[in-house]
Amino acid sequence: MQQIWMRRKGGPEVMEVRDVPAPEPGPGEVRISTHAAGVNFADIMMRRGLYPDAPKLPAVAGYEVAGVVDRTGAGVAEDLCGRRVLAMCSFGGYSGSVCVPAHRIHELPAGVDMRSAAALPVNYLTAWQMVRVMTSPGAGDTVLVHSAAGGVGQAVIQLLQPLGVRLLGSASPGKHDYLRGLGVEAVCDSRQTDFAAWVRENTDGRGADVVLEPRNGRWIAESYAALAKCGRLMLFGFSDAARGGRSGIWTALATLARVPWLSTSPLRLMNDNRMIGGVNLGRMWDQGERIGVWMREILALTEAGSIAPVIDSVHPFSRAGEAHDRLELRRNVGKVLLVPDGKESG
Repeated sequence: MQQIWMRRKGGPEVMEVRDVPAPEPGPGEVRISTHAAGVNFADIMMRRGLYPDAPKLPAVAGYEVAGVVDRTGAGVAEDLCGRRVLAMCSFGGYSGSVCVPAHRIHELPAGVDMRSAAALPVNYLTAWQMVRVMTSPGAGDTVLVHSAAGGVGQAVIQLLQPLGVRLLGSASPGKHDYLRGLGVEAVCDSRQTDFAAWVRENTDGRGADVVLEPRNGRWIAESYAALAKCGRLMLFGFSDAARGGRSGIWTALATLARVPWLSTSPLRLMNDNRMIGGVNLGRMWDQGERIGVWMREILALTEAGSIAPVIDSVHPFSRAGEAHDRLELRRNVGKVLLVPDGKESG
């Protein structure tokens, strides 16, 4: 089978496709023949050596796959073979076949295709945890979504629109019209440094009830300043540490140095009547029952047509570098996927 290895930390050129034997599922596991794998910023952070939870390089990235179960391990029902599933991995998803614990798979409804399924777990679970569990905005609330045209951003938009939430967004200028077409009321440049004032101009001076911030670093202070009273700021990434053309620990340290540690202290939060929280989905895998409930609800909404992942692009394993470039350089609108060579036609 094909497998994409990161030989060492660096740019997309450090990835290579290797032909390796397909793995055998252990007790309690199933093996999935991969049809599509999602690409996420965590993969880029891993490749650049900036992700502390990642395995030591050389290693295989990949948090999510969709495919067909073709083998089961001891203690797992054999009748799972042949079923179309999505799965959440702890790395290793950039593989033609992947073994995962059986409790991490979810059978796909008939109307959900493989590529849409591969785009669901990381983006929609992250969005669900932020807006359905931890901040819970409702009708009339204003939510500012940074990087709104990305996979998580569009998941948030789809989850919130039926609730009557007022949406603001940030993105690169070429994506503004697209976001307005999705129902985002106002959009600013994602690199605009004074967006807190822009938010207040668009909320009659009140501020946003919820701000979702994936960039971290210096952007935290401005996102915090954009909050209304009782506002909630959610951090869900560290993407500024992995901007195209930069790498290494110095980038991460520079981003960390810009975090406003003192101005967002617990005492400041109390006095300002605001909250700051965070989501790291990779550290939620031990919450299997809870994650399973969320995933089943997301699949039900997908089957009903209430949400629909937007696929930006699909790249064969042999061109994985192009997939990483597209995400790292912020060229994507929606989800970037990888597929084993020979499965490009879907």
